[in-house]
Amino acid sequence: MSLLPGKFYLDDFFDDFTPMPKMPRMDMKCDIYEKGGNVHIELDVPGFDKNDIKLDVEDGILTVEATRENEKEDEDKNYYRKERVFGSFKRQFTVGNIKEDEINAKFNNGVLKISFPKEEKKETKKFIEIK
Repeated sequence: MSLLPGKFYLDDFFDDFTPMPKMPRMDMKCDIYEKGGNVHIELDVPGFDKNDIKLDVEDGILTVEATRENEKEDEDKNYYRKERVFGSFKRQFTVGNIKEDEINAKFNNGVLKISFPKEEKKETKKFIEIK
């Protein structure tokens, strides 16, 4: 025997609730590691062409931006599912004070490989004498 009623007020309201469908998203997954005194970033950008990707560095921030244009809709197509994502995608990385000519970037088979010298840590901590 249960002491709780079978239905609570507004229970039937939530029975009809259907969540919004998940929108496909494009994540540029990456691996960041250090090797040989350089920092390496390997970024997955599948389905993009080298010309669709833009790199820039400003104020110690490396920005990777990729843009894919939406293909023109074909009226004769009757889609069962459409998951491919179109638009502009961006990732930013703090890289410190590096110059753009120190950055090497290669794109092959949907993987963008970026490398640059590791920034030397400067000792900024100063001790103050107590008098």
